[in-house]
Amino acid sequence: MARSDRPRRLTALANLFGAEGVARLTDAHVAVVGLGGVGSWAAEALARSGVGRLTLIDMDVVVESNLNRQVQALRTTCGMAKVTALAERFAQIAPELDVRPVDAFVTPDNVATLLAEAPDGVIDATDDGKAKVALACWARESGTPLILAGAAGGKRDPTRIRCADLASAIQDPLLAKVRSRLRRLYGFPRAPRKMGVKVVFSDEPMVRGAACDAAAGLACAGYGSVVTVTGAMGFAAAQWMLDRLIAR
Repeated sequence: MARSDRPRRLTALANLFGAEGVARLTDAHVAVVGLGGVGSWAAEALARSGVGRLTLIDMDVVVESNLNRQVQALRTTCGMAKVTALAERFAQIAPELDVRPVDAFVTPDNVATLLAEAPDGVIDATDDGKAKVALACWARESGTPLILAGAAGGKRDPTRIRCADLASAIQDPLLAKVRSRLRRLYGFPRAPRKMGVKVVFSDEPMVRGAACDAAAGLACAGYGSVVTVTGAMGFAAAQWMLDRLIAR
């Protein structure tokens, strides 16, 4: 991309990544699967960092309980499909960005169809272990760079977030189940060998909240979450992907 053709919003990125790096980002296509507290921030980071095409995959809608941690969650977007809310937001950030919203959940049966347009990379931010397994198997077969996000619930310290091979993930029951299933059913390498699946996770022990007012209509099941952790995890996943795209 010639300097005169580059949007002014990408100038700071060119100073960091170089003109060739920015050109590789603007030519790239990334799919983000799951647009909650982690995935929405990962997608926003990619949109603001010059990635030229995004496929956004989620079947959920914005609700009031999302307001504490999801970038597309506003009073004005409650009830809107998450993919639509993000696509409209990104149009205000990067009008030239090609966004493909997909109102669906990833399953083992549809993963190849949903990703048939061959993205250059995939960020998984779902909370569904079967979807993560399906994505890991698809990525191994297709050779597509993939990073799986671990659980952010019950975590409070964003400085404990790490990117590593799935074999090294700790303090994350969701990733532990994914690791076990991939090894047991799909022939992924067993310890001490690396599995070839990149993950972003927090090594902080999970803590369940001490109080919840169920009488007030709050959902008290599971772990609490805070945007400082979910956002940091999404940003870490996005930067890992940006580095892969620039280096290709």
